[in-house]
Amino acid sequence: MLEKLHERLQAHTPRKLSLVLPQAAVLLPIVARDEPTILFTRRASHLKQHAGQVAFPGGKREPDDPDLLTTALREAQEEIALTPGKVQLLGRLGDLISLHGIRVTPFVGVIPPDLPLRADPGELDAIFEVPLSVFLEDRRSHTDVITAYGRPFYVPSYQAGEHVIWGLTAMMLVELLADGFGQSISLDTPPDDGHLNYRSRQPSPIPDADFDRRP
Repeated sequence: MLEKLHERLQAHTPRKLSLVLPQAAVLLPIVARDEPTILFTRRASHLKQHAGQVAFPGGKREPDDPDLLTTALREAQEEIALTPGKVQLLGRLGDLISLHGIRVTPFVGVIPPDLPLRADPGELDAIFEVPLSVFLEDRRSHTDVITAYGRPFYVPSYQAGEHVIWGLTAMMLVELLADGFGQSISLDTPPDDGHLNYRSRQPSPIPDADFDRRP
């Protein structure tokens, strides 16, 4: 499964935004268990931005970072003590824009199971894994409808125990599922069934002018 994912991501042409914005990068870690999982973090409750939200390890690009992959790996090491050498890079996904106007670039990598990871208490409250099958089988709890640039975006929301995976993080998962696994899922169309939740404040989708491919 993960070998095929590698092939598909290497052939994938991710969306690259030309907008001049602050840059950030995240690592979407897939844990190579017998039944693969995806690793997530939960932002610390005391943070001023994104407090308590589920995210992937990552953060803003520093002036000394030669590229965005370096940013993603450095932030993962700082946040969850993930050694860069333990990450097998599979590819990257398309740029997205956060609610605060930051251009975020996701990278997908495979990591071994049961690494001695630990959450930086200054940044995170938790590190947890969710079976990949939850997303492949589209076990969403509902769909958030985000209206921006005169059009709706249908963003899945997943309940994983006490954690809610939604917003920008879920948008990255949609691209992973569609282009990495060939699943019939898109931000453009609502699911065949399921509850639609119309949200008034959410992460910003990519600008309509740049929305020439599905995430």
